[in-house]
Amino acid sequence: QVQLVESGGGLVQAGGSLRLSCAASGRTSRYYAMGWFRQAPGKEREFVAAVSLSGGNTVYADSVKDRFTISRDNAKNTLYLQMNSLKPEDTAVYFCAARTGQGAGTEVGQYDYWGQGTQVTVSS
Repeated sequence: QVQLVESGGGLVQAGGSLRLSCAASGRTSRYYAMGWFRQAPGKEREFVAAVSLSGGNTVYADSVKDRFTISRDNAKNTLYLQMNSLKPEDTAVYFCAARTGQGAGTEVGQYDYWGQGTQVTVSS
């Protein structure tokens, strides 16, 4: 079992930056590939970014490519999402997820553990 707790969300103006963190506890997160997803009101949960077990491979949704950066610190059991040049359409609840596999999965169904989410609101 892995417990995931997100932090770092908040209200920011368009063009601003936020850094999300996801702290993992229980069975250490270094055994899992991890990802970030988001869900806006009335919409399905969608993939944002993922990183492989080793940290050597990252994948991004087209909508966030070149603006967001995912990284992990296995020594600290923490996953990060650096979000720059934020847009109002980035407004959503952001979820951290972990999967028992090596690859950076892009589908909701590939992940076994989820955090409670952190709200990100971008004002225009």
